[in-house]
Amino acid sequence: MGWKETAEPLLTRMPTVERPEGHVPFKRKLAWTAGILVMYFFLTNVTMFGLATGGAGGDFYGRFRSILAGSQGSILQLGIGPIVTASIVLQLLGGADLLGLDTDDPRDQILYQGLQKLLVVVMICLTGLPMVFAGNYLPVDGQLAATLGVGESGMRTLLFAQMFVGGVLILFMDEVISKWGVGSGIGLFIIAGVSQQLVAGLFAIPALGTGVTGFFPAWYGIVTGGIQLDPFVQSLLFDPGNLLALFTTVLIFSVVVYTESVRVEIPLSHARVKGARGRFPVKLIYASVLPMILVRALQANIQFLGQILDNYVTLPAAVGVYSQGQPVSGLFYYLAPIQSRQDWMWFTGAFTVAAEPWQIVIRVLVDLTFMIIGGAIFAVFWVETTGMGPESTAQQIQNSGMQIPGFRKNPQVIEKVMERYIPQVTVIGGALVGALAVLANMLGTLGGVSGTGLLLTVSITYKLYEEIAEEQLMEMHPMMRQMFGDD
Repeated sequence: MGWKETAEPLLTRMPTVERPEGHVPFKRKLAWTAGILVMYFFLTNVTMFGLATGGAGGDFYGRFRSILAGSQGSILQLGIGPIVTASIVLQLLGGADLLGLDTDDPRDQILYQGLQKLLVVVMICLTGLPMVFAGNYLPVDGQLAATLGVGESGMRTLLFAQMFVGGVLILFMDEVISKWGVGSGIGLFIIAGVSQQLVAGLFAIPALGTGVTGFFPAWYGIVTGGIQLDPFVQSLLFDPGNLLALFTTVLIFSVVVYTESVRVEIPLSHARVKGARGRFPVKLIYASVLPMILVRALQANIQFLGQILDNYVTLPAAVGVYSQGQPVSGLFYYLAPIQSRQDWMWFTGAFTVAAEPWQIVIRVLVDLTFMIIGGAIFAVFWVETTGMGPESTAQQIQNSGMQIPGFRKNPQVIEKVMERYIPQVTVIGGALVGALAVLANMLGTLGGVSGTGLLLTVSITYKLYEEIAEEQLMEMHPMMRQMFGDD
């Protein structure tokens, strides 16, 4: 008996959101999407019961928060972290062909979805338990614990229970949007979190209790003389002027929008409808920037491991030396991604960087290599596991009744044509996105958004716009849904 037969009784009984029967009207999809988004914002503002007054300690995810969504100290403390980590495990197992699952088989699809949910639950526990019981990331309200008579351990258990519920909720919120809404829940949650940071980076006013000054209020103060610039050039480039952050933000927006329009278009014609023609676009960023979530999540888990080890054992200096929860030398320092200008601009005099220049150069090169190679690898895994590979694409074109003019109407023939473009473009696009993410992190962005978070937001928003336009087109012309098998 194989593992599938052994695990089938459990995996087929995992709770799931029921798929809609037939076509879901566009307005209803928007309603579901808006409802889940409101629920997400509500949950990110619900502080966990039993947390010490003043909120949580330092954010465990730190600068990874913009791509893992959620909110520090809230019920959605874990954000989409467990979902992404479970996806990494499945991608690696699937890429090594260790699962033996055929995603075209309905039975194996159910097993795959059940296995993914089971892994998410496991990752909630593996991530949440150390976060609650190790370190001081979630300080307990000692007075409340004494009042309830449960002690600190009991209160921490209560915190974990709330965190567990939040992790399960965000899993099903993502599934609701995937089946009943527009786009994906993961993408929507990333857009929501990053958009909040960008708005704050542009318009935040200290008088409102934000503690930071946005770009436009800062320049109002500079122009009116309320903010003094000393030294002049550094103040304009960095805080409070932040011209470099504005330049980087605009650059990333422009590059992503441009690369989304760079594509190879393969002509198609309908075999049964004379004159019906179309094009299959193979974009430069064919796998989208979503694989970057997996790469950054892998880095976050490596840093997570280092912090946990530092809490319990004394690490050798060559492995990692920590100061205030952050690596300052050793292997874990070199594996830590560059998160801001403060991590490497020792030569400007504007920032105090503790590490030696040669250590900083090694760290930058390691981060760049990790992101470029990791971006290419995960892009390939993403394409193969999401039905975007040459074989799956050829079958989809064949099922839609389309064919490539001048070639026989055969899926194997179409697949060979697709193999000329998809694998190469996937690798190039994944590596390009990885390099852009590192560049954006190094130069800094408005609102302190990570480079990967900004890339994800722009790309996901662009794709969401395309999907909405497609949904509206299908709504206006129902026959197109039948032609492309959407009904």
